[in-house]
Amino acid sequence: MKNRLTNSEKRSRFFMTVALCSIMMLIVSACGSNSGSSSQGKISEDHFNVVTSFYPIYEFTKAIGGDDVNVINLLPTGVEPHDWTPRSQDIVNTSKAGLFLYNGAGLEAWVPNFLKGLDKDSDVKAVEVSAGINLIDSEEEDHTHEGEAHDDHAHDHEDDGHNHGSIDPHTWVSPKSALVMAENIKNSLVEADPEHKAGYEERYSELKQQLEDLDTKFTEQLSNVSQKEIVVSHQAFGYLARDYGLTQHSIMGLSPDAEPTGQDIVKLANLVKEEGIRYIFFEELVSDKLAKTLASEAGVETMVLNPVEGLTEEQLQNGDNYFTLMEKNLQNLVTALQ
Repeated sequence: MKNRLTNSEKRSRFFMTVALCSIMMLIVSACGSNSGSSSQGKISEDHFNVVTSFYPIYEFTKAIGGDDVNVINLLPTGVEPHDWTPRSQDIVNTSKAGLFLYNGAGLEAWVPNFLKGLDKDSDVKAVEVSAGINLIDSEEEDHTHEGEAHDDHAHDHEDDGHNHGSIDPHTWVSPKSALVMAENIKNSLVEADPEHKAGYEERYSELKQQLEDLDTKFTEQLSNVSQKEIVVSHQAFGYLARDYGLTQHSIMGLSPDAEPTGQDIVKLANLVKEEGIRYIFFEELVSDKLAKTLASEAGVETMVLNPVEGLTEEQLQNGDNYFTLMEKNLQNLVTALQ
């Protein structure tokens, strides 16, 4: 005769089954978010090929390169870059290119191994486009990170291959830093493909003017707001805060998977109430649950502040780009801080 399970044993098995199913769903969804889409573009036999690591570099390179280059962006549309890793086809494509442009500053932790995997006969030159920017060390910049409790979040995942350390990699979110990146991209194109130097220089001048105009708008409009404190979902706005006189408080750390404790949420909720902050900012490519939890706890509203790490499918269809998203960021900042 088979032994019958007690009610307690049945409940234990039920909860174990539910837990296992939940874990499997998380694994499947995580794998899907990382590799469910392919990179944007294919190697061309008729153009100078440039491979970029993620969206802002891709857009700046296309703007400067024009019809003289074929640009392939490794990061698929709708994917957040912090925990993305390249696939074998990405290595194959990059081995056939003339330039590989990546942000650096700790954003793409996969780059060293990626470069080692390139074809030994490849002539591709790798360039770190954030070179020359005065980088922010989040452990030294108290005004860009709320409280000591968050410092641990930046290191929660230091063994998973995606650790960014304490250096803030989100350089492109400030137009001032984007200007440095654009010049580095232009210089790299001119050096690698001098035949088309005149075109690169001309188109770079146009992009530079756009970025300078954007910088002027941010400077003028944010200098007139009454509130200077912003609360954001993850610590992606340090350069914007530094360059335009704001103070950033983040729910999560430098990586959006570095989750806060309940105590962190309570501290931030108290800060929101004390400072009279009216909005909690969230972003499209990261879950808004924590931002909404904090907003509910503090009795305030939520609003989008986009770190421009990539486009959603909807934004792509709408024709959005770095400049339209940054203009929306400025509008939302002025609304929240006036």
